[in-house]
Amino acid sequence: MENVNDLSASLSFASSYLSNGSSGSHGLASANAQPGLTTEHLSLSKLSDNLERLLLDSQYDYSDAEIVVEGIPVSVNRCILAARSQFFHELFQKGNDNSMKEGKPQYLMSELVPHGGVGYEAFNVFLNYLYTGKLKPSPPEVSTCVEDVCAHDACGPAINYAVELMYASSTFQMKELVQVVQRRLWNFVDKALVEDVIPILVAAFHCQLSQLLSHCVQRVSRSDLDNVALEKELPHEVLDDVKSLRLESQEKDESIMLEKEPREDKRLKSIRRILRALDSDDVELVTLLLNESDSITLDDAHALHYAAAYCDPKIVKEILGLGLADVNLRNAREHTVLHVAARRKEPSVIVHLLNKGASALETTSDGQTAVAICRRLTRPKDYNENTKQGEESNKDRMCIDLLEREMRRNSICGNLSNTSQMVADDFHVSLSYLENRVAFAHLLFPTEAKLAMEMADADLTSGYTGLSGSRTSNGNLREVDLNETPSGRAKRLQEKLQTLIKTVEKGRRFFPHCSAVLDKFLDDLGMGDYFLEKGTPEEQKNKKRRFLELKADVQKAFCKDMAEKAENNQSVLTSSSN
Repeated sequence: MENVNDLSASLSFASSYLSNGSSGSHGLASANAQPGLTTEHLSLSKLSDNLERLLLDSQYDYSDAEIVVEGIPVSVNRCILAARSQFFHELFQKGNDNSMKEGKPQYLMSELVPHGGVGYEAFNVFLNYLYTGKLKPSPPEVSTCVEDVCAHDACGPAINYAVELMYASSTFQMKELVQVVQRRLWNFVDKALVEDVIPILVAAFHCQLSQLLSHCVQRVSRSDLDNVALEKELPHEVLDDVKSLRLESQEKDESIMLEKEPREDKRLKSIRRILRALDSDDVELVTLLLNESDSITLDDAHALHYAAAYCDPKIVKEILGLGLADVNLRNAREHTVLHVAARRKEPSVIVHLLNKGASALETTSDGQTAVAICRRLTRPKDYNENTKQGEESNKDRMCIDLLEREMRRNSICGNLSNTSQMVADDFHVSLSYLENRVAFAHLLFPTEAKLAMEMADADLTSGYTGLSGSRTSNGNLREVDLNETPSGRAKRLQEKLQTLIKTVEKGRRFFPHCSAVLDKFLDDLGMGDYFLEKGTPEEQKNKKRRFLELKADVQKAFCKDMAEKAENNQSVLTSSSN
């Protein structure tokens, strides 16, 4: 199969065997030894190597402008960009006095390419081609996935990287590079999953690549993607073409006549009303529509599939809360709701589905589990990204870890032996312990703690935040409601205890690593010492010192764990590439 790297030789005017800094006499001797390599080729190669120094060597940084890509400023030389690209020539003629940094005009990639995204790595490859005429190999950290058995010839990251390179090549009017990338995308269309063809189709539409667009339309029209999905994903002009092709090829098939004219079918009209209500985040309207219809259910509308793919995570939780949908239902393509959620890669959606009994062991018709789907869509750059403790965790890695852990899980959840013992011994000690366990979880693992609290239906704005919510800044207890009766207070505290227990249970099930860290943290701190304000001034000082030491230990353990995981995944990536 022909790919971008194979075709790069036709674009490069310099021989790849030459290294930077080769002497002239040695280069001439080598040129004479290589068939077809002339002095002119050697001179062009030297020119290419010298211009590349402007990008790679900080000693040769004579840039006079910046282009911000994914929040990272990339220094450029306007004279080179303008000479190579008519787009940049016209852009720099206009000037950009409104955005300056250190005297240099600054441009945002998101404004230069309004219809598509261009990532940092893809832009650097494009920029290197502008300077040198050489097309560098695809960076594996953004053009491969983390699925062990994937050949990376048609996975999500490989396609998305090529699409980014196409947006850059087309927008910045580098026609020869457009042709190279277009051939690569053309090869993807027949090999990739039809869902991954959609980004290629959209790019072809915006970049006005008629032949590639027609090829994508043909593939999508032959697929089993339903009209609802196509309406969400495709430009309106392209959608009409796909529907026309489908009607032409399937006109005699009575089984799809309802899809032909949905406006004339009462059943499909009811389903579309339910889906529009989900688009509006109106679960109450969904319930009303279900009550009005005697024949349409959430499962008939595949409403949970739709919500998992397109709606806010809170809507997924609310739909699950109705208890009217089968969490393991398969749609017409034999995909469960969890398969759909895996493509979205939103941890809160996945957690809510698993919490309601979604099976991670179910496979698609081609044998893909939810975690395999998720891994095929995740770049090593994203999976191995380091996250500092206390910051939002990496969503890509969290989704994969959740699904892998669920597949390995042999029992419903771990036992809360320590907590149960404490409940029997002392209600108030148990309540305080759980409050502060959740508080420390919120401090050390904010994303995981938030998800666990959501699953336990704990109000994040209430007193469930432990230390931060139980005392004022001066250490005194907060005011209590004097109108609250003893029985009412006891009921409220009992409900609070049960919610906290449920929160810890969810944390142990879905985030066992975090729970193990918290176990050690709280054991070392001591059951009676979680209120740092207790004791004499000297005791308080020692407790606070110990607290900071333990927090540092947790930070080191966390970093070590992330480093080992990154090293293991790098080893897997290297072995699979070999």
